Amino acid sequence: MALLEIRNLHVALEDGTEIVKGVDLDVDLNQTHAIMGPNGSGKSTLAYALMGHPAYEITEGEIRLDGEDVVELEADERAQRGLFLAFQYPHAVPGVTVTSFLRSAINALRKARAGGEEDPIPIPEFRTELLGAMERLRVPRELAQRYLNDGFSGGEKKRVEILQMALLKPRVAILDETDSGLDIDALRIVAGGVNDLVGPEMGALVITHYQRILNYITPDFVHVFVDGRIVAEGGPELAERLEAEGYDPFLPAGAAREAS
Repeated sequence: MALLEIRNLHVALEDGTEIVKGVDLDVDLNQTHAIMGPNGSGKSTLAYALMGHPAYEITEGEIRLDGEDVVELEADERAQRGLFLAFQYPHAVPGVTVTSFLRSAINALRKARAGGEEDPIPIPEFRTELLGAMERLRVPRELAQRYLNDGFSGGEKKRVEILQMALLKPRVAILDETDSGLDIDALRIVAGGVNDLVGPEMGALVITHYQRILNYITPDFVHVFVDGRIVAEGGPELAERLEAEGYDPFLPAGAAREAS
């Protein structure tokens, strides 16, 4: 049994439009899965649905985390059980510093795991963990005192997303188009952070449109996502094929002709 099991998942928008049309996928610890697909194929919808975004309705199927069906759980409850989502476009939170946000998030997880009892992380322990993670991920120290994502560059936002992942220590991390808007140096740093964190205590689901992030993160499994479905699966060689041939060979015949 995999840590995260997705079975026959169907997801619709609030107006009833079905976007995800029956997905089966297993993600385990010490595994990196890449979901690759053209724009508009439903990749981000899948990510948000897995995390419990209220704008996306799961109309059929199961999401099981460590054997527990989490479909009826709210996003914070899924986070408490070890799911994490790194956003394609992280929101700014003026008035809340990165340090304050991270400590509050850690304390919320500790409280949930202590059965609702307050169990705040000691400040010296938090400071040691924060500074150590910032050094490993090459996050400038001055970012810690700035308001979360407020005026941050694209690279700074994505580094702070990976910093959150390093401190919150999720069991399954979902990265939605994390390479979007990154220059080559930021891409290497973000990818290096993912590589460092995936291991015996964490698995990752990397959602991307382009192959370039996979030059730095070698996936164990690649899944081609078209029109709300996984239409092909393989290893790293499949990503190389996509880079060489594009998505046309995986599109329905009519859609491929229209795209061309």
